[in-house]
Amino acid sequence: MEKRKLSFWEIWNMSFGFLGIQMGFALQNANASRILQIFGADVHELSWFWIIAPLMGLIVQPIIGYYSDKTWGKFGRRKPFFLVGALLASIGLILMPQAEIFIALLPAIWVGAGMLMIMDASFNIAMEPFRALVGDNLRTDQRTLGFSVQTALIGFGAVIGSWLPYVLTNWLGISNRNENGGVPSHLIWSFIIGAIILIGSILITIWTTKEYSPEELAQFEDESAHQEVFETTISPKKSGLLDIFEDFRKMPTTMKQLSWVQFFSWFGLFGMWVFTTPAIAHHVYGLPITDNKSVAYQDAGDWVGVLFGIYNLVSAFYAFALPYIAKKIGRKLTHSASLIIGGLGLISMYFVPNENWLVLSMIGVGIAWASILSMPYAILAGSISPMKMGVYMGIFNFFIVIPQIINALIGGPLVKYVYHDDAILALVTSGVSFLIAAVLVVKVKDVDDVIKQ
Repeated sequence: MEKRKLSFWEIWNMSFGFLGIQMGFALQNANASRILQIFGADVHELSWFWIIAPLMGLIVQPIIGYYSDKTWGKFGRRKPFFLVGALLASIGLILMPQAEIFIALLPAIWVGAGMLMIMDASFNIAMEPFRALVGDNLRTDQRTLGFSVQTALIGFGAVIGSWLPYVLTNWLGISNRNENGGVPSHLIWSFIIGAIILIGSILITIWTTKEYSPEELAQFEDESAHQEVFETTISPKKSGLLDIFEDFRKMPTTMKQLSWVQFFSWFGLFGMWVFTTPAIAHHVYGLPITDNKSVAYQDAGDWVGVLFGIYNLVSAFYAFALPYIAKKIGRKLTHSASLIIGGLGLISMYFVPNENWLVLSMIGVGIAWASILSMPYAILAGSISPMKMGVYMGIFNFFIVIPQIINALIGGPLVKYVYHDDAILALVTSGVSFLIAAVLVVKVKDVDDVIKQ
């Protein structure tokens, strides 16, 4: 027996919760830096506060992957983790921009950083099982489509989250000013709306998606691997979290090769997320380095949100083309070409004459982003035993968060002492990092491609 071939809309509903998760991420990525600056952070300190995000991923995702592999109950295998993660993330979204209400207890910047930590831990609790669910429910010939649909929903969610502050101000008249120097109302309302949509989208996935039971998994064609899933779930052998380290040691060759591709891809992404707002405000808008509370700076920050929405919108549509491109030239060349386009897009931001030209830069970034969110996972899934799908998807996250941690530690000093607070050079560095990843992906062994041959 083999898994049932799912319809497009079944795959869409299965991944729909990612729309809400990525909306929350987009609100965080586009606005956390300026919120922290409003609370008192200097530009070269931003990456140190952002280190919370990858640290949470490093700790949470492998643990969640391990336990979701071994979970089965009346609510399913992966679904309980979706819901708990969504609820906790919503709390962080609501409270982060309102951290000043706790000022009697702690400085606002520390409360804001704490809410950032809660958000990231919770996003990771919800996100990792979604990656594993695609591997659980889809046949090999549908995995590229599955991860591409997931990428499209990520893109649409990120567009909504990125554009929401701009829309609330320019279409609905909610102010992006705060005369007292605090967080503007349009950001507070954006985060509240993001929390509501996050819960709603997760519930749609929970209500519409059926998970295979361990008994059903045991009947599929890779019987020995799925039988082990059944045995370890229903009658678990003695094991523990330390098994994660043994799994790490035994990771497949394909995963080792992809680790370097992921390293340089996510090193570049982290630099972009942290430094785009100050880079654009100072390099393109011409604002002083110390200006982070003025009306002009808030306008620059809102435009960065629009730009982030553009790259996510491009990624959503490009994601639908990825399965067809990959079918023609292979997943590795598809990913390599996409990374090259994204790297050139980031580097071009240094040379644009005004803020409108940044739209072209972000189109390139969107092409790379779509591929980063789908191609590595599609390549990886074919090399992983079904028994280990959750834990290896969690371990794979190491190669996403470790480069971000490294960038968080060295990014601030680089900007301050090497780039002399010219944050645009951090974006150029990110572009170069994409180009390195594009070269490395060519060396990866794609197991599914080998099987087809």
